[in-house]
Parts: sequence; structure tokens; C-alpha cells
Amino acid sequence: MRRGSQDSPDERTAPRPQGADRRGSRRCVPVPVTTACAPGRAYPGTVARSNDEVAALFAEYADLISITGGDAFKARAYEKAARAIGGHHAEVSGLDAKGLQEIPGVGRSVAEKVVEYFRDGSVSAVEELRARIPAGVRRLTAVPGLGPKKAHALYEELGIASVDELADAIHAERLRDLKGFGPRTEERILHGIDLLRSAGDRVLIDVAMDTAETIVGALSGVTGCRRCAYAGSLRRVRETIGDLDVLVAAEDSAPVMRAFTELPYVTEVIAHGPTKTSVRTGEGLAVDLRVVRPESWGAALQYFTGSKAHNIRTRELAVRQGLKLSEYGLFDAESGELVVSRTEEDVYARLGLPWIPPTLREDRGEIEAGLRGDLPVLVTEDDIRGDLHTHTDLTDGLAPLEEMVAAAAERGYAYYAVTDHGPDMAMQRMTDERMLAQRERVRALDGRYGRGRGMRLLHGAELNIAPDGEVDWPAAFLAGFDLCVASVHSHFEQDREALTRRIVRACENPYVHVIGHPTTRVIGRRPAVDADLDAVFAACARTGTALEINAHPDRLDLRDEDILRARRHGVKFAVDSDAHAVPHLANLRYGIGTAQRGWLTADDVINTWPLTRLRRFLRKRPGR
Repeated sequence: MRRGSQDSPDERTAPRPQGADRRGSRRCVPVPVTTACAPGRAYPGTVARSNDEVAALFAEYADLISITGGDAFKARAYEKAARAIGGHHAEVSGLDAKGLQEIPGVGRSVAEKVVEYFRDGSVSAVEELRARIPAGVRRLTAVPGLGPKKAHALYEELGIASVDELADAIHAERLRDLKGFGPRTEERILHGIDLLRSAGDRVLIDVAMDTAETIVGALSGVTGCRRCAYAGSLRRVRETIGDLDVLVAAEDSAPVMRAFTELPYVTEVIAHGPTKTSVRTGEGLAVDLRVVRPESWGAALQYFTGSKAHNIRTRELAVRQGLKLSEYGLFDAESGELVVSRTEEDVYARLGLPWIPPTLREDRGEIEAGLRGDLPVLVTEDDIRGDLHTHTDLTDGLAPLEEMVAAAAERGYAYYAVTDHGPDMAMQRMTDERMLAQRERVRALDGRYGRGRGMRLLHGAELNIAPDGEVDWPAAFLAGFDLCVASVHSHFEQDREALTRRIVRACENPYVHVIGHPTTRVIGRRPAVDADLDAVFAACARTGTALEINAHPDRLDLRDEDILRARRHGVKFAVDSDAHAVPHLANLRYGIGTAQRGWLTADDVINTWPLTRLRRFLRKRPGR
């Protein structure tokens, strides 16, 4: 960079720590019932794994409290503690009870449970509640659209204790006599069950990336390893990953294969051979390692990156030129003589193509664009000048304003926006006075950072788009902000016409500059709202409202397919972290990958622009 989600507590889906799932493991999407990794186990090269374990455990505990009809305040306290620990910058496994209580949101009872977890490998209070509830009931809460209270009601009233039993009951219309259940609820739950089943054992991209970078780092140091990289869907920056593909170039594969199987986080060797070895990690992630000779590196990297559809197109090009393309190289089809194989650039060039970025390799027109010389120069993380959607502990963030600003300055940003929630998110306890007091602090910090470090601060807000399309404050108050992000946080069940009208009306508000996480989806937990996105995209283009690409790995909203459609309407975009803690700022990389998959250039993304151009965009809105 020029060095440049958490859900809010009001949302129907309760907030989860970054990377953590609903049931005690951060690995799966949507989330199976599993136990956490070994207590206190830290994986080399990854960040605060013990924090994720504890955060997932407390998120589960909060759900268990809700399922059993426990105190709502207590459940909320453990939700807050889960988020605080999951977003804490340092490992919690080495802290005592006193040190733990210095983390905002962690009180004495929570701290004692953290100490108990690392001492005993479990927490007795959690185990007691687990024993009271069949695992199938806990599994029900992983169904998008079905919260703890509804899961408890289904078990108590109808004895439903598994996802299959739930699906059967819906088809038999047995839920309709229960309070709070009706045809539309059944429809949403069935859709959630489909999401749950289709996701299988896929993991979020940040989980896969942590593992892949750790493995690549470890294998790169093995004697004889000439090159090492991850490939497959992770290199293409897909939002969820089924398994990992790692590629190594070496003359002798034996030392690399041996080191791979002996990695401390490998729990099972599925297959072992001289060219391919498959393992499973402690997080349940399957990893395939392939070793090729150095002279075949380029062809192998191109082949194992995929996608399958892209590879079919490149092989067709090869055939039309009398060539044969495989993971070993590009060969003359008649003589079998090797033509090129050492680099990807060589392979593509011999086929008459420029090097195609991995994020475009989905057979969405990249071959044709390459042959015409029309491939876009994709936006990169180095192009980003600032982050336009972040939070502090004034609302649901975990770090104070000063810490978030300092972390942004370390990233080398030219500008940085603070956008805490408005008063319509009632649980955030926002008032006009609190927001204005924060503005004064932001202005004071802007003077310090603007002069000393070259980073200007923008004071903004994340507004809530109400069911009728209104936002938190009247125009006179909104006029005082540098920018406003507006997002849907509730009433996701509105019909298509109402949701479309709601978002379009927000776009038409002259003080709304960006629509945040536009479809509201949470991957594996909540589907996108049913709105006419083309109507929304047209409204954004007409009013000069940017659409956010929310970089939090749980969201990645807009999706790449939506970005492609919106771009055709002439929409501009903002790639934002929606950071609720300092570590979340680094999630921007996943938003950039998603933007690339949507074929965006730097000019399409408003937070790559110089501050003067950005201010003009924020000040002058077409059609006003």
C-alpha cells in the first residue's frame, strides 16, 4: 500500500469473532459441531490461534445460554468477550487472570474461564451446558436464519434434534402451529439448510490463507526447495476454499515430502508419494503437495492454479496451434519436443496471450480479452490510499480511536475514515453529543497526523438504512460528516420490492456516499437479501453513490459476480476493511482480491484516488 465484520450487535445474526464459526471451530463454513484445537496450541506463522479458540468457545457458550433460556445479558456479555478476545492483538494463552482483565470486555468471570481452558483443556460451565443439549440441536443453530431461541423451541415443542429432521418437519408443515413460524419462515429456513449442505467442509479464505502461508514458509526453508507457492482456488482468491494446493520446485522431492508430513499441524497423512502427498491439518483442512522439477515450474503453476474452465480454454488454444499443454510443459504435438515450461509468462506468451492474473482465470472472457490486448490493469493493494469504513470502541469496535488511527498510519495510508454507528443501532448507545465529541478528537488527531505523518483523517458514520430507506440523522446533522456509509442491518425479510426501494432511497440521500456491505450476506450464515440489484446499481450510477466491497472474510460483499454487473452500470466502488479491531485492517487484501475477480481497475475504486479527487467525489454528487 501507499503505505493501505463483524456484524453489529443489533443484527439478526449475532456477532462472531473474526474467523470463528458458531460451534467452536473457526474452520468451516457454515460450521459443523466440532471441538476446538488443542488448548493453547499455536501454529507457526499464524496470528493468535489461541485467541480464536477461546473466542469460538465463548461464542458457542453464548449460544448455549440462549438455547437453554438463560440470561440474555449473560449471553451478550460472552458474545462481547468472544469478540474482544478474537480481535486482541496478542496471544491470550500466556496471560494470567489480571492480564486478561485488561482486555476491554473481559471481566473476572470471563478471565477465570480463559485460565481454566488453558489449564484444563475445557471449561466446566461450557461442558455442563453442552451436556444438557443434544449435539443436533446445537447443529441447528448453524442453519442460516435459525437462531438459538428458535432451535430451542423446535426441540422442546417438536423434538427436532437434527437438520434432516428439521427439513422433514418443514416439508410436512409441522412448524406452522408454533409461535413465530410460518410459511415465509419455513422458506427462509429451507434456504438456510440448502446453504449449510452445499458449503460442506469449505473454509473461509482467511483460514485457508493462514494455513497456506504457514506451509509455504516452512517448506521454502527445506534444503533443495527451489520455489514454493500455493495454487488452486486460493491463488484465484475464491471466497471459500475446499482444499489447499501447494506446489514446490525441487530436483529431489524426498526431503520436501518428508518435511511436509512432519509439520506439527498435520494430523493425518492421507496419501504419500514421490510427486504428490495429501494430508489433513488439525483444523480439518485437506492439503495436497505436488513437487515438480524446476524446469516445469511455470506450466505446473498455471495448470494447478486453474480454474478447470480456464485450463480447458488454454488447452484448446494450444491444440489449434499444433501444441499440447499439460502440467509438465507446452509441447509440440507432433514431435513431443518441449517448447516452453519454465514460467507462466512463457506459457501464455507462446499461446499468444499476455500473462493473465490468477484472479481472472475463471473463463469469464479473459482469454478473449487477452487475445484482443484488452485485459484490464487490475487494482492492487499498493494502489489503496486509505480505508473508508472502520469502527472504534465508541460503538462495537474493540480498540480506541487512537489505536486504530496509529495502526492506519503504520500502513502508510494517505487518509483514513472513522465511521462508527449512528443512533438507530440502539444497542450502540450513540448520541449526538458522543458523536460530536468524537469529531473533536478526530480533528485533533488529524492535526497531528496530517502534519507529522502525511495521513489525513476523515470523520464519518455508518448509518443504518431503516425499513423505509431513511437514515439515522436529519440533513443538518449529516452535513457535518466528511463521508457517510449507509448499510442495511435488520429487517432482511422484507419483500423484493420493498428492499429494492429501501436501498435505492438511501442512494438518493445526498449525504450517503457509500452503500456498505450491499447485500448484507454473511458467508455460510446469512444469505443475501432479495433485492433487485440491477435497480440498485442503476441508482448508484445515477446518484454517484459508491458500492462497498466489504473485505471482511465473513462478508466479501459485494461478490465478484455482482461487481461485474455493477461495473457495467458505471458504478464506482470502495474497498473497505470494516475493521472492528486493529488486526482487521489487514483484511483489505481479501477485498482487493474480490475486486480483481470483478475486473476492477484502480480508477474504479474511490479509495485509490488522491484525497483531492476523493473530496470532490464526496462533495459533488451527480443528479443532485
